[in-house]
Amino acid sequence: MYKRKIVSEFEAWKNSSGKKKALVVKGLRQIGKTYSVREFAKENYENVVYVNFKENEGAKKIFDSDLNVDRIIVDLSAVLPGSHFVPNKTVIIFDEVQECANARSSIKPFCEDGRFDVIATGSLLGIKGYNKKKSKGVPTGFERIVYMKPMDFEEFLWAKGISEEVIAYLRECFEKKIPVSEATHKAMLRYFKEYICVGGLPYIVDRFISTNDMNVVWQEQHDILEEYKDDFGKHLDENEEEEVDLSLLGRINRVFDSIPAQLAKENKKFVFSALEKKGRAEKYLPAIQWLCDFGVINLCHNLSAISDPLEGNKIDNVFKIYMQDSGLFVSMLDRDSAAKILSGDLGFYKGAIFENIIADCFSKQDRKLYYFHKDTGLEIDFVSKVQGKISLIEVKATTGNTKSANTVLKNPQYEVNLCYKLSENNVGIAENRITIPYYMAMFL
Repeated sequence: MYKRKIVSEFEAWKNSSGKKKALVVKGLRQIGKTYSVREFAKENYENVVYVNFKENEGAKKIFDSDLNVDRIIVDLSAVLPGSHFVPNKTVIIFDEVQECANARSSIKPFCEDGRFDVIATGSLLGIKGYNKKKSKGVPTGFERIVYMKPMDFEEFLWAKGISEEVIAYLRECFEKKIPVSEATHKAMLRYFKEYICVGGLPYIVDRFISTNDMNVVWQEQHDILEEYKDDFGKHLDENEEEEVDLSLLGRINRVFDSIPAQLAKENKKFVFSALEKKGRAEKYLPAIQWLCDFGVINLCHNLSAISDPLEGNKIDNVFKIYMQDSGLFVSMLDRDSAAKILSGDLGFYKGAIFENIIADCFSKQDRKLYYFHKDTGLEIDFVSKVQGKISLIEVKATTGNTKSANTVLKNPQYEVNLCYKLSENNVGIAENRITIPYYMAMFL
């Protein structure tokens, strides 16, 4: 498959000193968790014991009784012919562990035993994996949790075969604030538009690279969106009564389906009344939080003030919702949206598309997302820290001016004196405003 940055976190976990915790890899389905973990295990252990709880019902039953490590090993040996449990040379992979809550509970005795390393992966661990009704308890203090997200733009470039030398050259241009050569600049803009349309799900990226057919890409994305919607229903099992679950499911789907229309507005703040005539925040916030936990959306909160700490100045119930994967967002729009993006004819959604991809890029850098809006009409697309300094970040689908940013920069009441403008333009500096092309968001 493709090179992923998260492998460095796997390596840090394996080489950690002291009593080792289990590695728990959380993330959406179709982001490459299983492949990355299995490849890492093959390269770093003499023996790999792989258990897929979605496919192996017999393995699930092993964890229904006591969680004695010796008994579990004997039973796993019986249902997994050819498996070898050699102390200090074996890793046990619990794949799709959300399908067997008691297997996750066994992490504690495995860690206390200490003979075997354990890696668990799963899609909805933040929701179903913590279902107390079905498990013998969550192994608090025995897990090293890492969050795997879709491929970022740099990983996409690796997948396309772009050399490290080219990426190093782009980074140098960013750091020295010098223009990129015209040929490379145009190529990178093209790749970035491809990335907007394809997104970062490895399976989708592979289909794009192998076929170069955006119709194939759209169909695969559409299928995954339908699978996600099926998952919404499958995993609403934490509430006691079915009626509550069905009501929450309806609100989850309503929020999810509304995202394109919400982002199409001039003011992209999420409006609850757009969901139903008397839609209220307290009614829909649980559904929004559920989608965040699922991993398919990002929240970008408005700030009451542009000053440290940003998190302390966020307004809890005023936010925008962006899709975690830009390719899935584009596939939720009109069928010909990808063709329009690649040709430069963006039309109605151009602002939403480019804001969403930058939000996506920042999310993959583990940044919390903030924007700044005042009723006077002043609005900054993103406010974030760059090299430790609060900075304004404006995203322009066309050349566009930065009127709001200029207002903020000139006003001493705001604790900020630097603005980055992301657009199709090459690198440039004008006083305290730095223009960089979209694809350099990965260096911020």
